[in-house]
Amino acid sequence: MKQNTYLRDAAPAWAAFALAATVLLPWYAMQDGGWLGNYGAIFGQAESAPGWLQATSHGRPWLWLALLALLAAFAPLLPQRRQQGLLLAWAGGVGLAGLLAAGFAIGPQGWNWFGWQDGAHALAVGQYGLGWGGALTLLALLMLLALGLARLGYFQGNQFVAGAIVLCSALLILFIAVPVLRSLSGALLDEAGRLSAGEAWDRLSSERIWGLGCMQGRPSCGVAWNTLVLGLATAAGTTVLGTLLALLSERSLVRSKVLVRVLSTLPIVTPPFVVGLGLILLFGRAGMVNQALEQWFGIEPSRWFYSAKGVWLAQMIAFTPIAYMMMRGVTQSISPSLEEAAQTLRARPLRAFFTITLPLLAPGLANAFLVGFIESMADFGNPIVVGGQFAVLSTEIFFAIVGAQLDPGRAAALALILSTFALGVFMLQRWALGKGSYTSMSGKGDNGIPPPLPAPVRRVAMAVAMPWLAFTALIYAFAFAGGFVKLWGRDFSFTLQHFRTAFGFEWDHGMVWLGAGWNSLWTTLTLAGMAAPLTALLGLLMAYLLARVKFRGRDLFEFGALLAFAVPGTVLGVAYVMAFNVPPFELTGTGLIILLCFVFRNLPVSIRAGTAALKQIDHSLDEASSMLGASTVTTLRRVVLPLLRPAQVASLVYGFVRAMTTVSSVIFLVSAEYELATTFIIGRVGNGEYGVALAYCTVLTVLMLSATALVQWLVGERKLGRRKAAPAQATGIKITTTRSAA
Repeated sequence: MKQNTYLRDAAPAWAAFALAATVLLPWYAMQDGGWLGNYGAIFGQAESAPGWLQATSHGRPWLWLALLALLAAFAPLLPQRRQQGLLLAWAGGVGLAGLLAAGFAIGPQGWNWFGWQDGAHALAVGQYGLGWGGALTLLALLMLLALGLARLGYFQGNQFVAGAIVLCSALLILFIAVPVLRSLSGALLDEAGRLSAGEAWDRLSSERIWGLGCMQGRPSCGVAWNTLVLGLATAAGTTVLGTLLALLSERSLVRSKVLVRVLSTLPIVTPPFVVGLGLILLFGRAGMVNQALEQWFGIEPSRWFYSAKGVWLAQMIAFTPIAYMMMRGVTQSISPSLEEAAQTLRARPLRAFFTITLPLLAPGLANAFLVGFIESMADFGNPIVVGGQFAVLSTEIFFAIVGAQLDPGRAAALALILSTFALGVFMLQRWALGKGSYTSMSGKGDNGIPPPLPAPVRRVAMAVAMPWLAFTALIYAFAFAGGFVKLWGRDFSFTLQHFRTAFGFEWDHGMVWLGAGWNSLWTTLTLAGMAAPLTALLGLLMAYLLARVKFRGRDLFEFGALLAFAVPGTVLGVAYVMAFNVPPFELTGTGLIILLCFVFRNLPVSIRAGTAALKQIDHSLDEASSMLGASTVTTLRRVVLPLLRPAQVASLVYGFVRAMTTVSSVIFLVSAEYELATTFIIGRVGNGEYGVALAYCTVLTVLMLSATALVQWLVGERKLGRRKAAPAQATGIKITTTRSAA
């Protein structure tokens, strides 16, 4: 029995995993061969040697700390659980701390700290960034530490929960907190890198940031007020529109559900340039609207669109799909029996909607508002394209980093203000939701029919949402037409030359990819395809921990996950360059740093979608599964995940399409080897090749719509055991019946 328990224990498995990584894989990332390079020469070269050879033969004895993990293999043999926990925590914690300390203290030239390399303690060799061997050994040490904490009684003694919390916390610290806080700390430093309260105050209290000139007849206020008002207006508008679209697609327009879904999600699956360009073609100085006003009414064209109104309209189009995707899952989760019970008690449909349905939508509404607000504040593409003289924090940060002024301290101060706004709205959301219960799915059977929307609500939704969908379709019709004409505004004759330039190919003893866009397209598809499942997996796991597990530091954990979303993409990209340009995590110039930026930049949306859905699922389902002997992993796989399918779809789709279309966060991370689709499009726009850029955007849109449909098909619909509404009921038509006399 003791032997069987030993064989099933996770500690020896992780210790063996650490040993294999130390013995078989290159410890450092090879400078010319990537993380794995020429594996055949791994034991013959100092650059590619595994950890044990680096420690014994190549003058790096500090790597012996990794072998401490082997002691954890003996933990299950100890008689007491506390002794096992102490050994596991000691082996994992000491090994982890020692390797990280050595990694940060020793660089390619030797010691980085205290000038030791110039004295008697100088090292004969230094070290580069970690490769597969070092990274996987650190992972094993981290898991051993988590197992030890679980056996010591932390995290309710649940090994899976302990491992998930420790791993997710480490990832948040390494890939969000450290880079972002390091970047934001520049607001408090002078040009020499010293703390300076006076210079920090000058940056943070600038008239350019907090000025109220718009209230005194000037064109605009400070960029902080511009950003705050724009963010609140966009968040409110996208939340209302997303909710109306979700209600229509799930409760009213059943026959047109597919069309509503396509038009609702179209803006999120297209590059940001498409929305801006379509709006310019429609409302710009030479756009169709201004030309029509001049011809029909003699109104001279102006630049009225290049202002706060234009930015707000562009953001409404761009971010409403996010709110729709989040609210659709929440709307599906509401139990029909609750509304049926209200109507049985003679409550009118409108009263039942406002007293039952709408309050149960509160978690989704709050999360959609929060995400819309943060998306608006961090948005860079729309303000830079259609903002004109209307400045916001994200564009000011960009020009402070890459503009002629080149003031990283000012950029850090602006990013700090932006993060403070995000934290304020986050705390307001937490306060608004309070400790209320929004559970609408329990273990009880529920085969009710979702009732149609009350007639007044349906009329309002139709009056607002349908014109909006038509307007969205019109904008995209104008934008996509630009890829099929020779020269917009001069020669509107049909052509496919722009597509041939970007994606031409021919068959000559095999497929020959002639188009200039193929390389960037394959690279983007590969990285986005890897980022999407990682984003969904991590996001839903963190959402489960936040919604189901009570542990110390949960609020800090949640804010850490939100932090990457609270800063603009340009700041995050620069933060990654600064943090991962030196050992022990030397990633700059690789595809991995772009992949990590994709994952952690888009992680908050996956977390918010999962959290909103989990708040509607009764804890009794988890508890019943546990009481029947299921492990936490089995409960997640068999009970929780099937009920989170709308959140899974939202996470996968958002993670993929945002990775395909992001600009600001990766503009500083791309290299000649890893060119992305968006940087290719920016280059073509800069060269004046708008037709090629729009042709590329058209191909991307078709690909992402196909990927969205594929994700929906693979994940499937959530099965709640409910009956389908009859077509007449679905459209809200009232059916009356007469009963004949017996």
